[in-house]
Amino acid sequence: MMRLGTAVTLVVGLAAGAGLFAANNALTVAEPAAARVEAAPPPAAPPVSPSPSVSPSPSAAPPADVAVTPPPAKAQAQQKVTVTWAGSTEGGAASIAIAVKEGVAVAYVCDGNRIEAWYQGTAADERLTLSGAKGKLSGVFDKKRANGTLTAGRTTYRFDIGAVRKPSGLYRATAQVRNAQVKGGWIVVDGRQVGILEVDGVPQPAPPLDLATGSVVVDGETIVPVPQG
Repeated sequence: MMRLGTAVTLVVGLAAGAGLFAANNALTVAEPAAARVEAAPPPAAPPVSPSPSVSPSPSAAPPADVAVTPPPAKAQAQQKVTVTWAGSTEGGAASIAIAVKEGVAVAYVCDGNRIEAWYQGTAADERLTLSGAKGKLSGVFDKKRANGTLTAGRTTYRFDIGAVRKPSGLYRATAQVRNAQVKGGWIVVDGRQVGILEVDGVPQPAPPLDLATGSVVVDGETIVPVPQG
């Protein structure tokens, strides 16, 4: 009986000790785990995808109600001139007249004997640019004077002439007289006249104009030259 009781007591004691050991071991294991859970750093935030590249927006157009100032326009061309200049070439070898109407220019040079030439072109922006069958004329001008150079065949002239008023000026005639083709040009400056008349292509000094009537008699017939300009 004593051994049986002692054995029972020992078994109970061992069981109780085993239970205490198990409980203590469980506590020992749980506490570090809990400590590890509390000490663990918070989970890292998920990676953020890089934003797609944004190209710079183009310059915005000005609002419709905002006035846009246009670039300055070029200076307007000068007003077209209407004027006649007439006089002698340098040295007095010939006479010259330039008649301009609304920027369109006609010029005539002659020596009153055999040399003559007609030119057509423009007078704009204070420059003369004319040409003809026998040469060219170029120069500069204002309303009071014109100067430059011209060629008539192989001859070159320089000129510096002033503005004139009717009846001074430039006159031209084309007519049929007694079955002959007549062409004439007259330069009139302060009552003095210089001109050449071609009859069937043959040049000769022109008969004088009647400045009162603006007419001229050629081989017994009266013709009326046209003022130029």
